[in-house]
Amino acid sequence: MAGVVSARTLFAPLGPTYDRYAAALSFGQDPRWRRFLVSCIEAEPTDTVLDVATGTGAVARELLRQKGCTVVGLDQSPEMLAEARRRLPKEVRLVEASAEQLPFPDASFDALTFTYLLRYVSDPGAMLRELARVVRPGGTVAGLEFAVPHGVWRPFWELYVRVGLPLAGRVISPGWAGVGDFLGPSIRSFYASWPEQRLLELWHEAGIAGIRSRRLSLGGGIVTWGRRT
Repeated sequence: MAGVVSARTLFAPLGPTYDRYAAALSFGQDPRWRRFLVSCIEAEPTDTVLDVATGTGAVARELLRQKGCTVVGLDQSPEMLAEARRRLPKEVRLVEASAEQLPFPDASFDALTFTYLLRYVSDPGAMLRELARVVRPGGTVAGLEFAVPHGVWRPFWELYVRVGLPLAGRVISPGWAGVGDFLGPSIRSFYASWPEQRLLELWHEAGIAGIRSRRLSLGGGIVTWGRRT
């Protein structure tokens, strides 16, 4: 849980500027990744979708725009939820809780999204099982995470996260300087411990079938999705 606590402390003050600088520091890719994530969800206007690690509500807003469904957003950060509450329509229910112990009965939702979550938990397999638990059989589960590019793009990624991102963060603010220093080592360490193929196996072991994944933006992001069995 140490990673969760440190990430919460790091990102909590950044809610008002999060969307703007997440887009800028990813060269506009973060919003595109979130749009693609939502496009992988099968949801009708009569369905209810849970958005885990909703943050400032960017994916929740995209769910409303693309799917017209009912959305419940969950996050452990009251600061981020305060920003989401300011930005989202009042009909979106926002819940402050830990993703590792979701406060919902089994099969409560027709689909589920999550964003940048697995790096911050001690047991990604248990996390995926808990996410799958609250989705009805046949419902879609889809997640967006950062990734480490393969092949020729890896050195460029390393240069950016080691030099460019920390420098850009320092230009923005002390809070974003912390993010710039944190992200590269966090992403690299996660994939050293949990290679991509092993993560896909965890999805299957969690009771999710028909699993697909797509790397985006030269491999800097990855969206994975499948159906609850």
